[in-house]
Amino acid sequence: MHSLDLLIQHLSRLPGIGIKSASRLAYHLIQSDAAYNAQLSELIATIQDTIISCSICNSYSEQDPCEVCSDASRDRTTMCVVEHPQDVLTISGSGAYSGLFHVLGGALSPLNGVGPQDLDFRNLIERIRKGSFKEIIIATNPTEEGDTTAMYLRHLLKDFDIRITRIASGLPIGGDLEYADKITLSRALRSRISFNDE
Repeated sequence: MHSLDLLIQHLSRLPGIGIKSASRLAYHLIQSDAAYNAQLSELIATIQDTIISCSICNSYSEQDPCEVCSDASRDRTTMCVVEHPQDVLTISGSGAYSGLFHVLGGALSPLNGVGPQDLDFRNLIERIRKGSFKEIIIATNPTEEGDTTAMYLRHLLKDFDIRITRIASGLPIGGDLEYADKITLSRALRSRISFNDE
């Protein structure tokens, strides 16, 4: 079954998909309706032709500028800086943020050969210079690379008369302290907020 092995091998290259998961997906596709498989195949084959990178914020979209950058009702005084295009969808989906975005295209990682020249800091600075931003929210991932990128951004933006914030990180809602690792617990304590009556 060379075709099946090849399909499993290709599916296992997807992020978060191991050989077992790839095998389950492959067998599911074999048993699926042929019309569904044809539509899925067509979508995969044409996705890079239909989805483009926004020329302003670098997010993925079917139009340029993207829906967020084109939306006049969004708060144009705040910008949320993220690592990847999918982070825009995640933060927008929370319903807690209505400003603009800027996608860096990753995080600084000297050990992996990713330096400032590999990320889109230049266009970010240009947007801040030309815009009327009051706050830049750094929403890089709470990882060593994300923290390094946040520190670098803070350094880059130090001369701007603008508020720079970093998203808090710590314990998830519904989580138990006894199951939290030391790093998560440490972050939660450092990111604590005032609980006094106002």
